[in-house]
Amino acid sequence: MRTSVPEAVGCSAARLARIGAAMQRYVDDGKIAGLITTVARRGETVYLEKQGWMDREAQRPMEFDAIFRIASMTKPVTAVAIMMLYEEGYFTLNTPVSEFIPGFKDVKVFVRETADGVELADPIRPVTFRHLFTHTAGLSYGWNQNDPVDRLYQKSQKEAGLDPQQATVKDMVEGLTRLPLAFQPGTKWRYSLAIDVLGHLVEIISGKPLDEFFKERVFGPLGMVDTDFYVPKEKANRLTALYGHTEGPAELKLMETPADSPRFNKPAFLSGGGGLVSTLEDYARFLQMLVNGGELHGARLLSPTTVDLFTINHAPAAALPYGFAEGEDLFHQGYGYSLGTRVLMDVSASGKAGSVGEFGWDGAFNTYFWVDRRQALYGLLMTQHSPNNYYPLADTFKQLTYQAMI
Repeated sequence: MRTSVPEAVGCSAARLARIGAAMQRYVDDGKIAGLITTVARRGETVYLEKQGWMDREAQRPMEFDAIFRIASMTKPVTAVAIMMLYEEGYFTLNTPVSEFIPGFKDVKVFVRETADGVELADPIRPVTFRHLFTHTAGLSYGWNQNDPVDRLYQKSQKEAGLDPQQATVKDMVEGLTRLPLAFQPGTKWRYSLAIDVLGHLVEIISGKPLDEFFKERVFGPLGMVDTDFYVPKEKANRLTALYGHTEGPAELKLMETPADSPRFNKPAFLSGGGGLVSTLEDYARFLQMLVNGGELHGARLLSPTTVDLFTINHAPAAALPYGFAEGEDLFHQGYGYSLGTRVLMDVSASGKAGSVGEFGWDGAFNTYFWVDRRQALYGLLMTQHSPNNYYPLADTFKQLTYQAMI
């Protein structure tokens, strides 16, 4: 990736340099091992910088071609893929999912847990594609031991007896149709396996495995040569180490070395919700395509009118404001939920500069992006630190990007 003169596209080089200074502080303070950030405006890369280490223990400096576990930043890729099939007329956002997965016709809805078991009810409306896109279908991830529906997810997984190395998304979806929804579709927001279900719908509608569809329809046309569900052995030396934190101040904890990573084997479970690895340059191509309204270097994936659907909220008012934390979730203040991404509805409530309609998402290991079509802008941050949003990397990066626009 080559950088251009920022001032030629309305940015200040001196002000953009503040991004690097702020990111370097996270590295110098021992909070983050290493990271890369880039900003592009009006089709030109105006900022690109790396700090720290891709493998601190091995003293390997961060490289621009480093491969990252992008986790839930897989979701927007899946959203684009299924919207390509939307453009072929297979469904609308209001189409019931049961037209393609019949098991969803018979799902029930959790009401309450009683001494006699679980009370269920019929859904008042069918689960639609819109509900899947916006995490308002009533599905879950099954992570919360204190939640009765999540406990049913955990119990179902144990009773299925599937080899985790052999289980597929099809197996998972079939299991979901036998479990109750956590709430009536369209009434609440819960982060969930919904985008994995959309990934399976890509397979059902196209007749191709998700990885093949991605390669043929998304990665190939965009030139995303390093994005996949696993890291080929010949690229093993480019995978970053994964870090977490201890309770002590500025103490990094190594969670996964490149050598110990399971990412070198193609998984049976092709997770459209969180399975991809990628590089900064590959994902930047994907983002520039969205900024451009669905096209990059002559390859058109989506119509501008379809990309416009990403810039508006599709979640019902009853499901907003959404968030992961109990009580006030400041990270998502001012945002609604769009097609597998957050979308900015209220700039003031967000607490930092931006544009109404800006959309984006992040990953469990602190990868982060946003697309602002009004400003012909995207920002992209790649690092490997768990848990997500433990430090305000994303907020700092976004804040310093907008102050550099002149």
